Amino acid sequence: MMHLKYYVFCVGAVLLSCLQTSWSENEAAAIQRIFSPCKKKAPEFDLCIKRAFNKLRPYFKVGIPELGVAPFDPHFARQVKQTRALAGLGFTLTLRDVSERGWTTSTVTKYKTDWDNERIIYSQYFPEKWLNGNYEFKGDAFGLGMMRTGTWNLTLRDYSQTTRIKRSGTGVDVHVEVDHIGDMEIHVSNLIRGNDGIFERMLDRVINATWKPGFAVIRPLINDLVSTAFTEIFSNSFRNFPLDQFIKD
Repeated sequence: MMHLKYYVFCVGAVLLSCLQTSWSENEAAAIQRIFSPCKKKAPEFDLCIKRAFNKLRPYFKVGIPELGVAPFDPHFARQVKQTRALAGLGFTLTLRDVSERGWTTSTVTKYKTDWDNERIIYSQYFPEKWLNGNYEFKGDAFGLGMMRTGTWNLTLRDYSQTTRIKRSGTGVDVHVEVDHIGDMEIHVSNLIRGNDGIFERMLDRVINATWKPGFAVIRPLINDLVSTAFTEIFSNSFRNFPLDQFIKD
């Protein structure tokens, strides 16, 4: 069975992704009431936690300054890097100053405590999720190097993901995997050097009309993007939250 300290840390990470509220006695009492039915050893514990998380959505947009917890909607990642080495084609894509919005309207659809592997797993549905930032692309196709920099923005609709959180040393390992994307819109500037606005809009239309056949390429990038941001936020902000005030044995 999972050691209590690992369990407390992991559940605390997810709890804090929902407890983005200023710290006051009234708010603490309200949160305690939401989680009071959830007992760690009860057979319905996972279902109780899922229900509790969804009651906390109104708190996503503000933080807990006294506990060092930043707001969660939007949340930010300083840098996400992805490198691929393929036959005749390799590239490094670096995304910087990434902002992600949409958590307030999301719903936790599944929650499971994986006692044997000392982790928690939960699935989440987003009617819409918005991301934007800057990019740097370095590519090598058959010895012909290229480099591009610019801005990008991405909208995901009818989107669902599954998140796995496990403690690692003094922080956490977070892995997010895309389950489903109903629709997607993306804009990337300066893909073609020296292009004007007309060609850029034409390229946007082509990409957005043909992204589904290339989903296998897009999916790992989205997984890396969200996983990196979550690991950073959970490790830096959530380790000292007094979880025992909210979830009892």
